[in-house]
Amino acid sequence: MDSTRTPLDDLEAGTITSSTSPIALLLAIDRSWFTGMIPQPEPGPDGLTIRRVSSRIVYHNQWMRLREDVIQRPDGSQGIYSYVEKPDFALIIPVEREGFHLVEQYRYPVSHRSWEFPQGTLPNGEDADPTELARRELVEETGFRAGRLYRLGHLHPAKGMSSQAFTVFVADHLEAGQHSREHEEQDMRQHWFSRGELEGMIRSGIVTDDSTIAAYTLYLLSDRDCPT
Repeated sequence: MDSTRTPLDDLEAGTITSSTSPIALLLAIDRSWFTGMIPQPEPGPDGLTIRRVSSRIVYHNQWMRLREDVIQRPDGSQGIYSYVEKPDFALIIPVEREGFHLVEQYRYPVSHRSWEFPQGTLPNGEDADPTELARRELVEETGFRAGRLYRLGHLHPAKGMSSQAFTVFVADHLEAGQHSREHEEQDMRQHWFSRGELEGMIRSGIVTDDSTIAAYTLYLLSDRDCPT
């Protein structure tokens, strides 16, 4: 076997097999041709292509702020951009016995219950060290204390409408304890799922939380380097 071959070589040769990793194939493909089809505006000296002219807060409460900015585009025209400001959150992948612990709760904006990895922010818009926030949220929602916690990455779940980001952590060597859920989380429950069960729930549309699926993708991409 030629060890220098890549999934892209197999694609071009028509020799893709069932053992070829879809993620490896996706990462092997060069997408520069696609961005080259779309005219890209030249960025300014600070890397910005859209300039803020003015900004105001049109609504706020203890969880979020709605901001409305007057902006200037690269061609000089002006417009309005409205977006939500929320504090960054931590998402934790609790790993145990070659599976994962998820929590389920009712998500009011979409009117259904949702299986997700534990995640959250501090109340009242407070900022927090991501690692400490991750430990706090894990205990609060599941009761688990992580003997080991390591960072996988930093993502933006809705960058077209919000400045919020989140940091993904993996927690293992779990020690069970009592959860301390908030009043809004009184209907939350948790369950352990095998890797196959979780992936089946994603494929079948049971798990639709974008942050959970994005975090799991990071986990798969970093699996070779993750501690065992």
